[in-house]
Amino acid sequence: MAESATQATGTRPAGQRRVALVTGGTRGIGAAITERLARDGIHVAAVYVHDDGRAKEFLDQVSNAGMSVSLHRGDIGSPADCARLARDVVAAHGPVDYLVNNAAISSDAPAHEMTVEQWDAVVRVSLSGVFYLTRTVLPTMLERGFGRIVNVGSIAGTMGSTWQANYAAAKGGVIAFTKSIARETSRRGVTANCVLPGPTRTDMAAATPDEVNDKLLRLIPARRVGRPEEIAHAVRFLLDDLSGFITGALLPVDGGMSM
Repeated sequence: MAESATQATGTRPAGQRRVALVTGGTRGIGAAITERLARDGIHVAAVYVHDDGRAKEFLDQVSNAGMSVSLHRGDIGSPADCARLARDVVAAHGPVDYLVNNAAISSDAPAHEMTVEQWDAVVRVSLSGVFYLTRTVLPTMLERGFGRIVNVGSIAGTMGSTWQANYAAAKGGVIAFTKSIARETSRRGVTANCVLPGPTRTDMAAATPDEVNDKLLRLIPARRVGRPEEIAHAVRFLLDDLSGFITGALLPVDGGMSM
């Protein structure tokens, strides 16, 4: 699915790469998305919030493989940081063609024991951050008549999740936000879709107790958890030129768990 400049909208001068901005783009699912897009000749601005050493190690890995990736540090839960990130990417690489809102955090507890701080922190990054960055990038997409937005949600947003009322509520909000943006922008060349991963092999999932993982596996018809590259493949599909007639869609990648 290598990118070409054959579309009347969203084209760039010959030889200039399209640009993707991927939040949480240096680890887990985000790293897989960054690698997948960069392999297809897209320049990826990968956003991370901490652990400079790990981010630099990831950059060296993809750069040594001939991929075009740049690192951008910022807090997605900060409106000011989101505005700065977008300005920096545009100044260095040109307008953003593809926005992948992937960054999220979790802070688990039973709802009746969950602190206000736990609730606010998760909603700020996992939901409000999607709004902060989208509102910054979207005007230029609308001006150019081209853009692809893919939000990485979760099946928790449709099914709920024990001890994760904050996370599930945030991901449910991401789903509603995606559909609202799709309705607002579909006539102007911009699509907005949402990928809904099920349990996936990431650092976040590695912290889940074994007994919880065993229960999860029994709920998944495929009897396994997903791989980050499988989520990345779904994201890449929704960014493709031939996916321009798909907007407001929810794409579960969960081994059938949400059926």
